[in-house]
Amino acid sequence: MKRNEELNIRWAELVKKLNLRFDQDFELDGILFMIGLQELNQFERKLNKDQKMDVMHIAVCTLLAPYGYYKFIGRDEEGWPHFEATDTLPHLKPMQQHSLIKEAILEYLQEFGTEKQE
Repeated sequence: MKRNEELNIRWAELVKKLNLRFDQDFELDGILFMIGLQELNQFERKLNKDQKMDVMHIAVCTLLAPYGYYKFIGRDEEGWPHFEATDTLPHLKPMQQHSLIKEAILEYLQEFGTEKQE
């Protein structure tokens, strides 16, 4: 089976599990937001539009850190995590970007046991 086909199958299974678990219709952005909230660890906090975008950025940095593109440098006085770029992201076509992020999400959630649970 081709790598991309395998990724798509694993991704579909993950989305199905998340949809069932949270009774939501998750797509990529919703999953990124969920990961960003997990990393921010301030679930009670009301977020404005800019802060919601920052939460998505936290997710992307967290997901790409194991690939060597970002490094966690700490939290600010309000508890927001901060990262620094450690490597230039390669120029990828949109489908390649989606595949990289999906792969990173699958790895992240597998690490925390989410993908394995029924």
